[in-house]
Amino acid sequence: MTTNLTVNLHTAPADAGEGAILPNLLMFGEVLRRLGLEVGSANMLDLVRATEYIPIGGNRNDFRLAARSLLVHKQSDLALFDEAFQVFWRRPAHGRSMRDLRSMGEERRYRTPRVAPHREDTSDGPPGDLESEDANDRQPVVDLQRSFSAREVLRQRDFAEFTPAEVSAARSLMSELAWDLGQRRTRRPTLGDGSDIDLRRSMRRSLSHGGEMLELAHRKRKTKPRPLVLICDVSGSMERYTRMLLHFVHTVAASGQQLEAFLFATRLTRITRHLATRGVDQAVAQVAHAVPDWAGGTRIGEAIKTFNYRWARRVLRGGAVVLVISDGWDRGEPELLSHEMARLQRSCHRLIWLNPLLGSPTYQPLTRGMQAALPYIDDFMPAHNLHSLQELARHLNHLSDRRPLPPSRRPSDAPADEPEPTGTIPHDGTTAARSRRDLNPALAPTFRHPLWGHPNIPGGG
Repeated sequence: MTTNLTVNLHTAPADAGEGAILPNLLMFGEVLRRLGLEVGSANMLDLVRATEYIPIGGNRNDFRLAARSLLVHKQSDLALFDEAFQVFWRRPAHGRSMRDLRSMGEERRYRTPRVAPHREDTSDGPPGDLESEDANDRQPVVDLQRSFSAREVLRQRDFAEFTPAEVSAARSLMSELAWDLGQRRTRRPTLGDGSDIDLRRSMRRSLSHGGEMLELAHRKRKTKPRPLVLICDVSGSMERYTRMLLHFVHTVAASGQQLEAFLFATRLTRITRHLATRGVDQAVAQVAHAVPDWAGGTRIGEAIKTFNYRWARRVLRGGAVVLVISDGWDRGEPELLSHEMARLQRSCHRLIWLNPLLGSPTYQPLTRGMQAALPYIDDFMPAHNLHSLQELARHLNHLSDRRPLPPSRRPSDAPADEPEPTGTIPHDGTTAARSRRDLNPALAPTFRHPLWGHPNIPGGG
């Protein structure tokens, strides 16, 4: 029969004696270890010795502070310890803890399970077969060995469901991500072990040998970090994800990555200088005040056109990687969006579209905006939780130096240059591009001779 945790310190049984507190302390340390805290045997011995000086039955807060100072070694684990302490050391009904430690105090839709320590299953029957309890009246028992930590639950939770406390915890997890887009080769040469010979430096070195070129100097191309450009949608349809995505943008800017950031709804606004603010809350407040069309309508095509004509020459130098974050809902013309996306894809090293709705297993890109943009997107990835951002960072850290062919020009039978990252939706834009070849100005030739089509010119009609 499964052993349950007895956590009622105030109503201990009369025959328990003076040693009833020790099993509870040891079980509390085991719970903290299963939740991810680094609690050793020496820490538990110190806590047992501390009970001689701190009356547990007197001031509960003194005992909590003493246990926290002895069992917690990381600042990020303080909130997790406090929630576990409130769940474990409380006055439960019938002397049992009825709270699921995996959810850390959240109410569940069904009956709350009992918390039991892990034990090896030695019975011959099925795991759920208990002789002492009826199957209908029995409550589910939570095995702490198989429960998820609070961090893992936070990684899988959708940004739209975050509480204010979880937002602050998610920011610390975002700061742990590494953003490295690699190096790009420039046209400027420098001294190195390249294949090109530096004649000027070789001749200068020959002067020390009487004009004889005994040593040849070589040169190679300089390398610089590849820049990153973010174009984020802050319209009304993205309002559930906007605040969290702005925290993500500020985290990337604070990591030292060369970044240019833009927000758009019905118009485009550059927010790069606002991200220089050290405090993330102050930076988000400044950005919200600087964007005039916050939570308004969506005109993706016009925003991309403004970027192409006003900012592309300045910020897309050096083979930048462009991230467009939007759900694809657009009130503009699909032809304009298709034309500007084709131009943007030709101007950057890689064009990645992040869609928060892509995290849903039933999502399909059926909106007009997504249908117009898909043929010109190199990678189509979700951005709805911390796990998707972690996959994005891993994908960006492994980008190749070669610029891939655009999807509209990629043969259907050609092997892929890179493996598709986890969460990426592969798509073939060849069919969509061929169907729009006669109507899409981006794929049509721009030069027309003035005498073409003239009836009096041979071959013109």
